[in-house]
Amino acid sequence: MARNLVPISDVVNDFILSVTDDDYSNEVSDTLVHNYALRGLREMGFDTLQVVKSLKLTVNQTLGTVELPDDFVDLVKVGIVGSDGLVYVFGQNKNINYSQKYKTDTAGNNIDSNSDGVFDRVNAKEKPELIAAYRGYSSYVFQNYLDQNTYGALYGIGGGHYTGEYRMNYEQNRLEIASSDNYTEVIVEYIADEARSANPSIHVYAENALRSYIYYRVIERKSSVPYNEKMRARQEYYNERRLANARLKSFSKDEALKTIRKNFKLSPKH
Repeated sequence: MARNLVPISDVVNDFILSVTDDDYSNEVSDTLVHNYALRGLREMGFDTLQVVKSLKLTVNQTLGTVELPDDFVDLVKVGIVGSDGLVYVFGQNKNINYSQKYKTDTAGNNIDSNSDGVFDRVNAKEKPELIAAYRGYSSYVFQNYLDQNTYGALYGIGGGHYTGEYRMNYEQNRLEIASSDNYTEVIVEYIADEARSANPSIHVYAENALRSYIYYRVIERKSSVPYNEKMRARQEYYNERRLANARLKSFSKDEALKTIRKNFKLSPKH
């Protein structure tokens, strides 16, 4: 484990050891503390602690689909790796078909195998193929004379150029892929749910924020805890969370200079 990460088990153990007999959070079970720790990790992980993972996944050649990872939360990008080591992204196309149809028996009747009132369904799609908008018009399409890396387009037939296209299919937990090439693997970069990992951990910058979250949630529903203490614990959690967010997303002097210099690039003169 990286040195800037703290195992959730260590945070839980430290919290339990710090509880005294006159503490508002006493008489709480270890299991409940662990559950609150995972909830806090998940809540902060969606915005403050976003963990972006990259996986090379196999494409189902029959359907043109890719199964989403088991810890998937949201998509960052999907594409292929070129010979230069860069990821060439696919464009999103919400018109890619991923329809289903009812499964029927030999008599044509719909089947409800689970007797739950919902008929069974099977795929009704075919593997999509990306048809280049300018196919057949290549002699008319302007190509950038430097490096051949930018494609123009004729008016009315669309613009831009993608290696492939995709569409999210949350119902069947997969990506629908359309491409003019039969790619066997794609790169999927996504925001992961760290709370579902085998050994969940948290960045050291956010350790205090997680402890504050646990304490706030433990006393939140206790009728014996004064209202003012609940509000103080809530405010402390949000303060620690803002501090962690500021530390994790700090903008260095070098990054500022790099950003400024991007706006002052000279173009070649002809």
